[in-house]
Amino acid sequence: MATGWAGDGAVHDQIDATVNDAVARARSKLGRGPSRSQCEECNAPIPEARRKAVPGVRLCVRCQQAADKADVVHSGYNRRGSKDSQLR
Repeated sequence: MATGWAGDGAVHDQIDATVNDAVARARSKLGRGPSRSQCEECNAPIPEARRKAVPGVRLCVRCQQAADKADVVHSGYNRRGSKDSQLR
């Protein structure tokens, strides 16, 4: 089947690359080392249950929610390569 410039399996390669990027981004956000007993932003105590559930936790729930809202990820380019995206 003629696919233009894309080779066989190009769509699957793009999907795999997108998934691999998302996994790498998620792994980079995982905590490392011992959990803190107090939030490093507001000094509020971090409950023991949270410290056990999230290894390497550094923020209380409230500060973590604020950090998650501020950490919106935009990929910056369109991997699909649709004609619409190429015309812009």
